[in-house]
Amino acid sequence: MKLVKITLGAMLVLGLGLAAARAEPMKVEAVLIPMEQMRLNFEDGSKHFVLFVRREGKAEGSGPFSGAAVTEYGMHDIIPGVAGDPRGYLEITDAKGGKAYVKWLVRAIFVPGQGGKPKLIDYGFWELVGGTGQYDGMKGAGALQIKPAGPKARRFILEGELVSGG
Repeated sequence: MKLVKITLGAMLVLGLGLAAARAEPMKVEAVLIPMEQMRLNFEDGSKHFVLFVRREGKAEGSGPFSGAAVTEYGMHDIIPGVAGDPRGYLEITDAKGGKAYVKWLVRAIFVPGQGGKPKLIDYGFWELVGGTGQYDGMKGAGALQIKPAGPKARRFILEGELVSGG
């Protein structure tokens, strides 16, 4: 009988913990502008290149990332006209100095566009892998899309769910 009481107590504690960890939907967009870039061009006629970039901008939308500064640390491995594998981290910093570390991965493909010119589409996912301040203990994941926002700027669109660590 004592075992049943402990099990029921443990279930009650677990149930309260699950109730406190509610998923919060979020969607933000950030136009990120290059601050530093390094590029490796393959000299084999393939047009293949790898771009290492640090871009900065501000997140706008809904959820805990909204209004925060965003810095991308990315590696974009691209074969123009064929495909690519961009990936990296976003460091998201709120007004109080709290930081969220978001790992992201995208698959880029080229599809026929207007006038036969290849059009690039980038879709992938993101995952919150660490944080400080309000982001401490927070978990989350979702979909990521990257779109051009100028000659070198890119619009990162993150949509998904975040669960507070408390």
